[in-house]
Amino acid sequence: MPAVPPFRLDLTVWALRRRPDNAVDTWDGHTYRRALEAGGSTIELAAVQTGTSRAPRLTVALTGDRLDGPTEETARATLTRLLGPEIDLRRFYRLAEGDPLLHTLATRFRGLKPPRFPSLFECLVNAIACQQLTLTFGIRLLNRFAEAQGTAPGDRDGSLHAFPASTRLAGLAPETLTPLGFSGAKARSIVELAGGIRAETFDPSAIEILDDREALRALMQLRGVGRWSAEYALLRGLGRLHVFPGDDVGARNNLARWLDRPGPLDYAGVQAAVHDWRPFAGLVYFHLLLANLVEQGALNA
Repeated sequence: MPAVPPFRLDLTVWALRRRPDNAVDTWDGHTYRRALEAGGSTIELAAVQTGTSRAPRLTVALTGDRLDGPTEETARATLTRLLGPEIDLRRFYRLAEGDPLLHTLATRFRGLKPPRFPSLFECLVNAIACQQLTLTFGIRLLNRFAEAQGTAPGDRDGSLHAFPASTRLAGLAPETLTPLGFSGAKARSIVELAGGIRAETFDPSAIEILDDREALRALMQLRGVGRWSAEYALLRGLGRLHVFPGDDVGARNNLARWLDRPGPLDYAGVQAAVHDWRPFAGLVYFHLLLANLVEQGALNA
């Protein structure tokens, strides 16, 4: 798969993973791996970067019992959403050249592409799972969820599981998820979301064509989805790079530290601070996430 330069797989994967113990999106320092349900079976995709950041290319291997043209197309489309190799960020780098603070950040993580979850459903489940929890605990909760409800490639050791599809969860008793660590409210929200997709009372594809205000309104009508989860879905699910989720406490703290603000930022303060970086405020969000991972010692950059 080609990639628009500059591109760095390692930085992009870390922005996708968020924490070192993410077991759905795995990274060993060289290869990105994920299990994926496609064509009635579960396959493993493994991607490595060949070439340099300035002349990049992704080499992708698929492993599974049923590999054909449609499966390959599903894997290609999924990787395109996950890693954004086709996104051209020249406008962002030109914007950064005129802003010394942003230029330093953009140069440090040059080659990062904005990741997206493969589906709006997966994005919303991630948001619901991580509400009112530390991100580290939320990721571990999602690991248990994938292991319990997701499928594994047949020739693997069982350590890699696909994120559960909505079809697999529709009709599930919410009590099935509570032993994994979900609260009753979160379990009901996830099962109801899956059921809505099956019953066609919630159509993720219809959200994609709405403007921000309409999309936020539609998303916030879902059980368990407030403003933070909805803005998170606009950025990480729909790829709207102008959106900086202003209720994200971790992102607000990252922004305040980077701007050397003496106190915490509120929602209005976040929006005012990122105003001049639109339409790339969400890309700044991802860059600050990587800066925080460097501070934690999870990422060397």
